[in-house]
Amino acid sequence: MRYIILGLILAGLFQVFFWITQDNRVSLKQDASARIESLSYSPYQGYDKKVLSPEQIEEDIGILLNFTDKVRTYSTEDAKVILEVASKTTMTVDLGLWLSGDYAENFLEIQRAIKLLKKYPDTINNVIVGNETLLRTDLNEVELSAYLDFMREFTDKPITTAEVWHSLVKYPEIGNHVDFIMVHILPYWEKIPIDRFNEFVIEKYTLVEKQYPDKKITIGETGWPSHGYNFNGAVPSLKNQAIAIRGFLNLAKEKNWSYNIVEAFDQPWKGYDEGNVGQYWGIFTSNRALKFYLNGDIELNQYWIYQMVAAIIIGALLTLFGLRNQRLNLNHALAYGIAAQGMAFGIVMAITYPFINYMNFGMWVMWGMGTFLMIPLVVITLAKANELFKCSIGTPPMRLVPLDLKSDNIPFVSIHVPAYKEQPHVLEETLRALAKLRYPNYEVLIIINNTPEEYYWKPIEKLCEELGDKFVFMNITCTGFKAGALNAALEQTNKEAEIIAVIDADYVVESSWLVDLVPLFDDPKVAIVQAPQDHRDGDESIIKTAMNAEYAGFFDIGMIDRNEENAIVVHGTMVMVRLSSMMEVGGWGTDTIVEDSELGLRLFEAGYIAHYTNRRYGYGLLPDTFEAFKTQRHRWAYGAIQILKKHWKEFRPSAKRLEPRQKSKFVAGWFFWLSDALGPVMAVMNIIWVPVIIFVGVTIPTIPLTIPIITAFLVNILHTFILYRMKVKTSLKNTVLSSIASMSLQLIIFKAVYDGFVKDGLPFKRTQKGGKAKKSDNPIKYETILAVLLLIAFFALIFTNFTGITEIYVFAATIFIQSIPYISAIIMRYLELSSIKNQKS
Repeated sequence: MRYIILGLILAGLFQVFFWITQDNRVSLKQDASARIESLSYSPYQGYDKKVLSPEQIEEDIGILLNFTDKVRTYSTEDAKVILEVASKTTMTVDLGLWLSGDYAENFLEIQRAIKLLKKYPDTINNVIVGNETLLRTDLNEVELSAYLDFMREFTDKPITTAEVWHSLVKYPEIGNHVDFIMVHILPYWEKIPIDRFNEFVIEKYTLVEKQYPDKKITIGETGWPSHGYNFNGAVPSLKNQAIAIRGFLNLAKEKNWSYNIVEAFDQPWKGYDEGNVGQYWGIFTSNRALKFYLNGDIELNQYWIYQMVAAIIIGALLTLFGLRNQRLNLNHALAYGIAAQGMAFGIVMAITYPFINYMNFGMWVMWGMGTFLMIPLVVITLAKANELFKCSIGTPPMRLVPLDLKSDNIPFVSIHVPAYKEQPHVLEETLRALAKLRYPNYEVLIIINNTPEEYYWKPIEKLCEELGDKFVFMNITCTGFKAGALNAALEQTNKEAEIIAVIDADYVVESSWLVDLVPLFDDPKVAIVQAPQDHRDGDESIIKTAMNAEYAGFFDIGMIDRNEENAIVVHGTMVMVRLSSMMEVGGWGTDTIVEDSELGLRLFEAGYIAHYTNRRYGYGLLPDTFEAFKTQRHRWAYGAIQILKKHWKEFRPSAKRLEPRQKSKFVAGWFFWLSDALGPVMAVMNIIWVPVIIFVGVTIPTIPLTIPIITAFLVNILHTFILYRMKVKTSLKNTVLSSIASMSLQLIIFKAVYDGFVKDGLPFKRTQKGGKAKKSDNPIKYETILAVLLLIAFFALIFTNFTGITEIYVFAATIFIQSIPYISAIIMRYLELSSIKNQKS
């Protein structure tokens, strides 16, 4: 516990250091104590653009009078409700008319403007006929000029139109129809970095000034967003907004310019039209909180202390939960504590995302689903990190079986070899190896089950006669698949048997298997002794090399780690079980298709001990095809969900039959399956969202849906490459092949987990081995479809990201990472076809 506490403290200090070194409070050179000449003001709130009440507008005008004496409006509908309030104060208004390609609506807009001019002559300063109509090409310069001239007949107020600088340069005739020039200069939309803000404004102002030397010029819009996505080098942030506004106010004072700042308050409704940036141009939030003062220091994140404390607490809880009941050293505890603090930071940022962003319905949906799906990713990533640190820098394993066990006891061992339509030559190798065991006190039951074809069983029957009395031939018909056959074998087991050993029909065992491992049963609490699976045909082809390398990682890393907590996954080959303990818990279960693992869990629940050795004592055959490889993994994952459904009550905190450390290992194992199953779900979600990004112009919340995926991927890469080199001691080539084989199974695991939750009683499907498997026409059809869709989405995001938005590149990277499992399946299929071609040649 002392190491956990020390790790908590040191990792927490890393979290504190990270937060206090951030620019949470900054001092800027640009102080601007003068008032703002004018601010754009829209009388709306929320995402549905609801019009503010007169009372709310009155409150807004009261707030704005502290900073400015004039507001700019954009349509007569806006102005009508604003003027009603402003006319009772000292606030003045630049009246905007919204013109579009709808001539009838334009006529009504002018009629409303005339009425307002008559009603509020002392409050209206200027009349702005149209806003960026030439830029949008709603009207041409002749039509706009006609509207300007027409409007002039009804008022003596100064008249202008508002356009971006290049439209004014392109259409100089506009100058003949306005009293002054109103230009929009918005460096952000021109991809200008913040350090060139004033330089750019001066440049474009000077250009317009030269175009209209005899006209007064007003900057009708300038400003900078406080939040959102970058536009190439133009990066929105509160700091940059303060730099832009403060610097410009000083520049305008120095140059004696007339201007209007866009805008007064953030407008969440603009998110639907202007993407993630349009909502954040206000100097006030939508809740009417001032973002920064015009002078003095700026606090960029006023909640950073709360976020830091929350991250420290969550990180501490993750550390305590992840490391409790484990043997530790300081290196392991500190490394895991830092990883947990890093995940806690991501969790806090995900949780606070809705509080610092304006969220529309689509963003809420994606954030909610992403945050929910982040939970298993966090669990599995920390589990992988824990295993990585434990195996690399933690305490060495203590429970691995020693190699020099001796005992005076020689209990009778009954070896059971179930065989269903097994190739006779394969089973013959298995039996001849068993005949050479050095252990003196054993029998072998060959359980041919549900195999009426003489081709399979007749040669084996003859072989058993040849090998002698130790070999008992059984040819039965039974229900319950492999478990049913094994239960039937128990009825014919020698009455002196104390230990049941089980191997698959394709396994060739070493002669020392029983001699070395049976002594472990001298301890009456030991019920299980498990040796690893390995394979003798891994060098036959490159695809089998990949499969074999993938299996090795589990037996040399995962099983050793689980063995330390007496929580191994029992496998139905190379396993020995105490017969009395097995019968005590009910024998082989027939209600799942993983009778071996389910029996092991029942024995753990009964309080028994298991031992594991990573020394190889037997070598079987690998699946013949990639389809067979997938079928086997479907069976394992489906069976794991069956066990979860059957035994979940034993994993409640109140359940006492399992130790807490055993619970955590089994739960983590199920989370491995579930996290793989979630991969296709998240991939499909992101594929659906890509068109929204490209065609609608809004993007998903970055943190919940991208960072956890990228982090999990990087941790998996580190886990694989570090531990494979350290523990499996294999080549870099085999490590890469192992990763490809492992990732290629993601979609079949999804199907297995789905089947496990919604389908009961699926049949046991035998893994095709021994060179007689049926070749599948296209075992990667759906993987190929997903790979193609994800790659199309990836390239679509890259090549349509004309503004260089960083978050889109990050999202594209996430899409590419999500495509890797399906690309891996295609590679496995290619390796399979290449192997077949080489064998034929």
